[in-house]
Amino acid sequence: MNFLTSETIYWILFAIPSILIASTIHEYAHALTAVKLGDPTPKAYGRLTINPLAHIDPIGALSMIILRFGWSKPVPINTRNFDNERLGIALTSLAGPLSNILMLLLTALLNYLFKPYIGSPFSTFLTTFGMINIVLAIFNLIPIPPLDGHKIVGAILPRKLSYYWDNLERYYIVFILILVLPIFRFGSIASLLIGTLSSKVLLLLGFF
Repeated sequence: MNFLTSETIYWILFAIPSILIASTIHEYAHALTAVKLGDPTPKAYGRLTINPLAHIDPIGALSMIILRFGWSKPVPINTRNFDNERLGIALTSLAGPLSNILMLLLTALLNYLFKPYIGSPFSTFLTTFGMINIVLAIFNLIPIPPLDGHKIVGAILPRKLSYYWDNLERYYIVFILILVLPIFRFGSIASLLIGTLSSKVLLLLGFF
């Protein structure tokens, strides 16, 4: 059996490096924002770095290789160190997806400037990297626990509602399974919507 299919080669050469870079910057953005807002916890735990090894979750990495879906280690923060706790949570949570959007725009600029002069492999990497970043941004903005979108919504809700909203975090495994497993219709619909929206964004930015 030939395991080195064109899809496998693409995954090894383009997708995995793109995911590694994009997810590392995503987690670093969380850590940097928290530290800038007065919480030294990420730095104390060695997360204020762009070294991918500091952010890799072994099980998440293995899942990414086998199932093509994975995750990084969450950045530890102590929200009581923020001068404004709710604002600090919102900004720290938003920093990850925002970093992916900024990387997408930078990649689109590089693609625009150098596409006429670069070879197909590098062009493929830029397109893949752009796709990974927009998918990460959209996926993490979905308002379900433990994603960034859930924390952002909880930080802007009235305090009474945010208490119940935050308590949903204890059921995060259930929400993630509903979202990602194909046996649940919601997961299939979410995957289709994210894929469609991501493709349209890349088309708008000139990747295709």
